[in-house]
Amino acid sequence: MTAMHGASREALAAARERLDALTDSTSVDAGQLADELAAVTALLDREAGLRRVLTDPAQPAEAKAELVQRLIGAQVSGSTADLVAGMARSRWSQPRDVVDALEELASTADLTAAEKTGTLDDAEDELFRFGRIVSSSTELRAALTDRAAGTAAKTELLHRLLGGRAKPVTERLVTRLVTAPRGRSLEAGLESLSKLAAERRDRMVAVVTSAVPLSDGQKQRLGAALAKLYGRRMHLNLDVDPEVVGGIRVQVGDEVINGSLADRLDDAARRMAS
Repeated sequence: MTAMHGASREALAAARERLDALTDSTSVDAGQLADELAAVTALLDREAGLRRVLTDPAQPAEAKAELVQRLIGAQVSGSTADLVAGMARSRWSQPRDVVDALEELASTADLTAAEKTGTLDDAEDELFRFGRIVSSSTELRAALTDRAAGTAAKTELLHRLLGGRAKPVTERLVTRLVTAPRGRSLEAGLESLSKLAAERRDRMVAVVTSAVPLSDGQKQRLGAALAKLYGRRMHLNLDVDPEVVGGIRVQVGDEVINGSLADRLDDAARRMAS
């Protein structure tokens, strides 16, 4: 997810609220909104001069909003144009922040569309799994990050890999990331998308790597213990690695819980259940 400071943090928070209000409406197509926000992201990513004008604190807020309407009002829906115009009225710490914010909103709109169709959980898991596949395949990672390869070739490769095997929203998100990485590593981009998906349900993501697959009971106890520890619902991304020291490794954000502590959490959860 986007890490911002000062004025940009406040502007992003306001934009998130406006997006939530839009996507709560049954008359707004969240998938279309995502595509249009992605197109505006690409526009401002290319046009440095335009994003400087739209984030210039010396320019009147309404003048910047009107410029947005003139530029994109005829190309996108009224909802998208109004959302971007509102962002132009806000103050931003630096011009690049508005592009990062638009990209996040596009991904959030796609994830909201998945939530409405009951496929958000599947998308979370598929993003995590695809990240693991990429990290374990040097050849695949090279193909997806090759600067000499064209957008069409990468899109076709991803469609062969994901088409019919993953939810459409997963394919769209990954394709957007691969074809427009905007300076990020593929792994960092996939991790950001996974966290954003979890946040849609106000959950944190715990990456659980165990020497052997966990039983349903173990997963439930560990999830409950972690939720109690962090005070938020927890989504478990599960991976198996026989080399894991201590049998289990849990990572939540930058914090790593080793096997012995995980065992204590599991014991505490069992005591609470008994």
